[in-house]
Amino acid sequence: MKKQAWLLSVMLILAMFLAACSGGGTTSTEKKDPEKEEAAGSDEPAQGGDMVIGTTGNPTSFNGLYSSDATSSDVEGFMFETLVGSDLEFNPSVDNGLAEEVVAAEDGLTYTVKITDKAKFHDGEPLTADDVVFTYNIPLSDEYDGPRKSYFEAVKSVEKVDDYTVKFNMSKVDAQFPVVGLGFSILPEHILGEVPIADLGEHEFNTKNPIGSGPFKFEEWKDGEYVKLVANTDYWDEGPYLDTVTFKIVPDANAMLAQLQAGDIDFYSGIAQPDVPAVEGFADSVGLRLESGLALSYTFLGFNQRMDMFKDVNVRQAITHAIDRESIVTNVMAGLGEVAHVPESPLSWAYNKDVPTFDYDVEKAKEMLTAAGWTPGSDGILEKDGERFSFELKTNQGNKVREDITVILQQQLKEVGIEVKPQIVEFSSLIADIDPGVWNFEGIVLGWSLGTDPDPSGIFHTKEIEEGLNFTGYSNPELDKLMDESLQELDKEKRKEMIGKVQVGLAEDQAYSFLYYPEEFRAVPAGLQGYEFHAKNSYYNPNKWWIKQD
Repeated sequence: MKKQAWLLSVMLILAMFLAACSGGGTTSTEKKDPEKEEAAGSDEPAQGGDMVIGTTGNPTSFNGLYSSDATSSDVEGFMFETLVGSDLEFNPSVDNGLAEEVVAAEDGLTYTVKITDKAKFHDGEPLTADDVVFTYNIPLSDEYDGPRKSYFEAVKSVEKVDDYTVKFNMSKVDAQFPVVGLGFSILPEHILGEVPIADLGEHEFNTKNPIGSGPFKFEEWKDGEYVKLVANTDYWDEGPYLDTVTFKIVPDANAMLAQLQAGDIDFYSGIAQPDVPAVEGFADSVGLRLESGLALSYTFLGFNQRMDMFKDVNVRQAITHAIDRESIVTNVMAGLGEVAHVPESPLSWAYNKDVPTFDYDVEKAKEMLTAAGWTPGSDGILEKDGERFSFELKTNQGNKVREDITVILQQQLKEVGIEVKPQIVEFSSLIADIDPGVWNFEGIVLGWSLGTDPDPSGIFHTKEIEEGLNFTGYSNPELDKLMDESLQELDKEKRKEMIGKVQVGLAEDQAYSFLYYPEEFRAVPAGLQGYEFHAKNSYYNPNKWWIKQD
């Protein structure tokens, strides 16, 4: 077992979230005692088994510096390792990362990371400090054009101390760095070192032959069908115990449910809330159990704010007033969620519940739209300066709840004179539509899987519009300044206050129409052992998973 040493002193407190609420299954935060497990006999991990995981999204890339969709990230988590992981309460942890020790300077301007000397890449080459330095120099380069650049803005340089020790030198304090910055997959220098950084995003490594150091190795990706991984039998840490893991791509939600019931899929994270009773009804008969808890995520209605109709904050507020979000949670999600008002989870230590809210009020929405200059045309649809208030609303195929929501939004916004035209799009195409410089959407229903640090700048800062994740084009210079300042603050309570003010501003601006925080349900094999419910990571520590036979 790895030495547990996390010497972030001042910085540790910055990463603490409230514990996730989980229910069912066998979730536990206690460490297992190997001697007790061996004594139990039947509880000793067993080798073997093939896991089929259902996913509605098609991945886009297996390189964490370039991918931005959840499916790609999920698969990467089996193949690659990061310096630091997180525990069930979202504290930074070296117990599930490559680092054995992280030492932060008191002023937050240097981090010295000692990594294990046991890790190897899937081709047998050792993972060393050279690979860490190589990986982190990619986003530091001017030639890097991926979506993660802002996470490394405060990093001045990365230097090798010895073969298994790296020092990060910071140009300024970055409160999220020990949580987020140390959480990127380490790439192999011996394979990619000669590739120009400008070409890395399109390199075949990312899709045809990704090689990491994680517990499972890439075997095959059949686009639109599946990604197959096999056990890394030379893995340096515990396990893996499963022989193979296959991500089966099933874009249609009903087909996913049918395959789950038929036993063609063993594991599915993201069961639509209305389908939970049905899955509960057949779970035992097909050898499944349900795990659940509040997800570290939120779902939103976003607008392309480059369009004139969405630039006015009063219009965005009016749209939110026109949406009956309580009804969506109650009727579409079977009550298994909470109405959202800010882009942060109630699980977070930085969650601010005291923000402006825009409750369902159709008459107020109409008044605000009229005041903004929108008046009904001959067909009842609002008009202004010759433009009809009509837009296409996209969401991803296979997410039954989101598909239903687009229809409900179409109905509810029609009540205030706004025409909505739903478009259901295959997931990878939808992600391509919101890529930097593309922005091929008008309105969109999507969700963000949140990071373990509550900094919102990666999504809402103006600097993230052109090449980052701020695809809606939202901009508020005052909040930009506050977000920048919050990243310089090492005192947890002061930082919480600053982030809380940012959340107030984002709520007031209705940067998105925040819809809900979902409760997440995951179907897993009834005999799956070593699995723990992590609100951020559906596939937490897969090297420890094993199947208990009857």
